[in-house]
Amino acid sequence: MSQRIEIVVPAGLEAIARTEMQRITGLRLDPVFEDGVIRATIHSSLQALFQLRCVTSIYVVRRFAIPRPRALLGDEHLRAVLATIEMVRRLHPAGTFRTLFLSAAGAESSVLQRFKQELCTRLGLVPGEEDGDLLIRLRPAPDRDGWEVLVRLTPRPLATRQWRVCNREGALSGPVAYAMAVLSKPRDNDRVLNVGCGSGSLMIERLFAGSAARVIGCDTDSEALACAQQNLAAAGFSKRVELYDWDACSLPLPSASIDVVLADLPFGHLVGSHATNLMLYPALLAEAARVTRPGGRAVLISHEVRLMERSLAELPVWCVEQQLRVNLRGLYPRIFVLRRSSS
Repeated sequence: MSQRIEIVVPAGLEAIARTEMQRITGLRLDPVFEDGVIRATIHSSLQALFQLRCVTSIYVVRRFAIPRPRALLGDEHLRAVLATIEMVRRLHPAGTFRTLFLSAAGAESSVLQRFKQELCTRLGLVPGEEDGDLLIRLRPAPDRDGWEVLVRLTPRPLATRQWRVCNREGALSGPVAYAMAVLSKPRDNDRVLNVGCGSGSLMIERLFAGSAARVIGCDTDSEALACAQQNLAAAGFSKRVELYDWDACSLPLPSASIDVVLADLPFGHLVGSHATNLMLYPALLAEAARVTRPGGRAVLISHEVRLMERSLAELPVWCVEQQLRVNLRGLYPRIFVLRRSSS
């Protein structure tokens, strides 16, 4: 049985997400998409979608030819909504869903409150806050001819990684970290260096993207390194990563010894400051160029776009191959994909 689905991705990463989705058997993507939203039809198991790493969340979509949400309280439509929810619940072990949250314009109206309570009663769930296990969205159909009910396929967004047992303020999201790993064109023989590794997002997602000959993470913050170690252990990658207390601007590595450099640079908001970045960025880029072999790559994300562009212009050893503007929790940093020239 085919199902209509809606896939939410970080805006700016749609092309990378679509390439990843094309590996799912039976998934047919709509040719047109909106910023951050990809619609599709799947003719195979919905569970196959759980392996996607460049997405934020996935919903199954059920359309109803009704003039107003009140009609969903009718027996026929209510049964259809419940059947869709039960289909999603069967994808998970019993007891996975305990709370229900309804996201809709006018969710506090008497009609939608009654609809939510009816669902809770029938399903044996309790009303939840915005982090409810079972998330249901209600909205007018795109052509305004009817209404759509969307049910999230998982009790938490797919962006909420199970390996993240230790979190730090400003940590890079899993989907964005995975996209950066993909942009590095991963190879099994890569020697990867993650400078300013923080809680480990980039290293972990790089290893989910493929094997590497060596993965090194460095940071001068001992608490960050301890946090990264916890997350690496939860991901099962402790033995595949080396962690060091190194200064990113003075690395104890031979020249041209690294194939790929990854970094989530300080934005100057939650982490660091613009004044500090004025000195940090040029020094870090120069040191990264020293340790990276000719033809090697660097994939860096920063909200300091002008500073990055100015620093790179003064360091022509780095060739800018691509820039991607990403919507990251209301900020719009850019991912810089760089290639180390031979000069």
